[in-house]
Amino acid sequence: MTEADEPVDPSEFGEQNAPPVEDKPYKIIFEANKCFGAGKCAEVSTNWSLDLDTGIAQPNAYFFGEDELDHNVEAAEICPAKKDRGVIHIVDRRTNEEIAPDPAGDGSLSVDW
Repeated sequence: MTEADEPVDPSEFGEQNAPPVEDKPYKIIFEANKCFGAGKCAEVSTNWSLDLDTGIAQPNAYFFGEDELDHNVEAAEICPAKKDRGVIHIVDRRTNEEIAPDPAGDGSLSVDW
């Protein structure tokens, strides 16, 4: 297995310029390359918008607190991409577990790029 084939470590992904975990304990890992612009995320979450020029959704913030957890989880769970497995992943930075959509049910990151 080459380094490129190894699983993504959620504790390292996107952490270079991240706010402190205590302030923003959740993060989004977004597989934008697999988004097909259904816009379901933008319908249920104020953090998501659909760019009509590109047809791709995008979050307004990649790191957030408890007060924004529910609607971001709903966006991740409603995403129909990847045969309803979704391309929006919500990770708890304190445990490094995927809390949504978590198709395996074990907290492992369900990214496949």
